[in-house]
Amino acid sequence: MNRIAAPVHAAAVPEDLIARQDSTIAIAVFVALAAALVVLFHFPPVLDYANHYARIWLLSGGIGEQPFPEIYTVDWNRTFTNVGIDLLATWIGPLVGADRLARALLFLAIVLPPLGAIVLHRTLFGSRSYWQIAMLSLGWCATMIGGFINFQIGLGMALFFACADLRLQRRNFALLFAWRLAAALLLTVMHIFSLGFYTAIVCGLEFSWRIDILRSKAALARLTGRLVLAISACALPPLALYLRTAALPDAGGSGLGLAWNDGVILILINLVSAITTYVPLVDVVLFLPLILICTRAARMGDMQVHAGLAVTACGLLLLSCISPRHALGTGWISWRFPIMTALVAMAMVCPFANLTRRQALSLALVINLAVFGRAGWIGWNWWLAQKDVTAVEAVLRKIPAGTAVLPLGHEPETASSLAHSNRHFAWGLDTFRHLPTLAVPFSHAFVPTLFTAKGKQPLSVLPPWSHIAVPEGNLVSIAVLSCPAMMREYLDFTPYLSDWHRRFDFILVANADIPDRYVGSLMPAGLTLIEDAGFAQLYAIDKVMPAEPLSIPVGCARAS
Repeated sequence: MNRIAAPVHAAAVPEDLIARQDSTIAIAVFVALAAALVVLFHFPPVLDYANHYARIWLLSGGIGEQPFPEIYTVDWNRTFTNVGIDLLATWIGPLVGADRLARALLFLAIVLPPLGAIVLHRTLFGSRSYWQIAMLSLGWCATMIGGFINFQIGLGMALFFACADLRLQRRNFALLFAWRLAAALLLTVMHIFSLGFYTAIVCGLEFSWRIDILRSKAALARLTGRLVLAISACALPPLALYLRTAALPDAGGSGLGLAWNDGVILILINLVSAITTYVPLVDVVLFLPLILICTRAARMGDMQVHAGLAVTACGLLLLSCISPRHALGTGWISWRFPIMTALVAMAMVCPFANLTRRQALSLALVINLAVFGRAGWIGWNWWLAQKDVTAVEAVLRKIPAGTAVLPLGHEPETASSLAHSNRHFAWGLDTFRHLPTLAVPFSHAFVPTLFTAKGKQPLSVLPPWSHIAVPEGNLVSIAVLSCPAMMREYLDFTPYLSDWHRRFDFILVANADIPDRYVGSLMPAGLTLIEDAGFAQLYAIDKVMPAEPLSIPVGCARAS
């Protein structure tokens, strides 16, 4: 097969001097390292992971333990997509345990996307080039650190399914169509965006290696027909599931709920999410050598490119720029496309396939330093986070079963401190937001922010607990308890704050070892400190209505 860019550099290197590249050992070491990180660090600084863990625990059998039969129920009619880990929790969780299953799913969310890209690359180029090691760096990205586990696993599945699709394209059409229906069904259940990713890759693979297919009317007509059939096969399963579903994601009855990256800077920040973890500058520095390898290979002419996947990558890049940041009650939609773009872009090229042994050794050294440097950076931040997790577990031991816990936090003045780099990622978002939901499995207590969104999770909250629950929630600053204006502002999307001193039994404060930007460490009257573990504090709430404060804290003016 002819590539869009022929490796002219190969002519300058005698065939007997071309080094044999093999990425297998480095890939195996990375997978083992990722497994070690997941085993060593119980609750790493991955935003949604603790919340998913609590839900996995409930679906694995915890919902049958008191007091949860009166608090939660499971209704599979609430959604038809984004339920992959929920189904596994229901089917496999009781057998292997929620903890093992949650860790296994986190491990798969890390390794499946880059491994899928590597397998696709090997299928396309028939080699084990060192460039495949570089793809491992995409195991760490904003959607991974954000804890989008269904999405991440779905990306890996889409890439592996695309490899099978590529092989089946040489066989009879009926088998290929049946395979695409089955793949589309599995991907729809896992995550609807993974189905879109699979469809985009399949369309790219149906395209020729060379762009000159567009010059032939007959070839273009055949390509159009194949693309229509491929898209049809991928669209049928989600359409059938959509027609029988009872609920779709929404924005709380506020229409589409659209929010955009409306500016060049925001778009650029969004694009960098493909490689962003805890400190963007560190990520860019560690990823830059991989970009330079590609640019140098292109200049030297030692670059092979799959034209069809190049078209796919361009389409995904366009979506990265124009897609909304939030819509239909779903956050960070625009984050999903940059990592898709990066995976396809790295899988579609093969730089420096023809090198002498010394050149190949230099290439392998640079790539390994970049990839394992990033893995080391992740490991450092996960290690930093363990004392925070230990603090949360310490206060959770003081919470009696059956009580209601109000999660709050200290909002720092700045999120750029390297001493606590593990606590924030991407656009300054906190990674500890959902640690209080661990009160569900560890203390058998109620927390209002467990994921129970219609259209996305099968778990729902029963009344009267539903009156103090939200389908998705942030960690609000403790200032909301002392600042009336801030309380009024937050009540629309955190209604459980209304009459909080009567509705809840305890307040769990996260990030408590850093002063809150509005009120420092000031807490309102009527609270008793039960446990101070540094990062986490636990207060008992006096059910008797405290007297109104004589004055509003000065810092409240900053929250207005």
